[in-house]
Amino acid sequence: MKQYIVDVFADKNFRGNQAAVCVLDKWLSEELMQNIAKENNFSETSFAVKKGHDYELRWFTPGGEIDFCGHATLGTAYVINRFYDTNRDTIKFMTAHGELLLKIKDGIVNMTATAYPLNKIAITSDMIKAIGVTPKLAYKARDLMFVLNSQYEVENLNIDIQQLKKLDAVCVAVTAKGEEYDCVSRVFAPQLDVIEDSVTGSTHCMIAPYWAKVLNKKQLIAYQASERSGIIYANVEGKIVNIAGKVVMYSIADILSDCKLF
Repeated sequence: MKQYIVDVFADKNFRGNQAAVCVLDKWLSEELMQNIAKENNFSETSFAVKKGHDYELRWFTPGGEIDFCGHATLGTAYVINRFYDTNRDTIKFMTAHGELLLKIKDGIVNMTATAYPLNKIAITSDMIKAIGVTPKLAYKARDLMFVLNSQYEVENLNIDIQQLKKLDAVCVAVTAKGEEYDCVSRVFAPQLDVIEDSVTGSTHCMIAPYWAKVLNKKQLIAYQASERSGIIYANVEGKIVNIAGKVVMYSIADILSDCKLF
């Protein structure tokens, strides 16, 4: 079985967010897909199976299956466009998150998704302990999002991993107005065995709508300030968010077929 490794939201290798992509003839067992994700030890390994004209898509972190991952979706669309359906520049995925439409044009992969709701919540002492700073605002959907005072605060957090694990969220994001870009962020997912995610497409379905409203603009350029870092292009139209970025191929490998679980 072929496995493709891509760097997403990056224009060169060793930047952006890594994803492993497996395009299958039929579904593997959940045990095997989880074991492959653990072996890869990336934030995300995606598995796609063609169904009619479209594809079913699932995502696994080292800590378990997740209901939505942005960067691995862009990476999977890139792999399918380059190696499988090479004449198609539009790909639809059927997922636990719903239908996701991907378009590839001029080296940019664009995903159309639904915005996360911005439900404002109270700031607690546990939140402050977890991120080491008092946020201005806090919002909750699938993920938690904390709005900080500055890019400096985002880049210089004093994270408490054990406290982060206690927060009720798939991902915990911190964001602030950017100095060079419209906004800056960092994202953590310790409950999924991902301490800090390099560049997170799904959580920008929450980050981008917030900053689009605050900055009164539809088109945003977002910077995720992880060690690898990456650039996300976002366009917000009401409840629809377009998340786009560049994808770079890193490697193609064979997962050995003599594994007894195949």
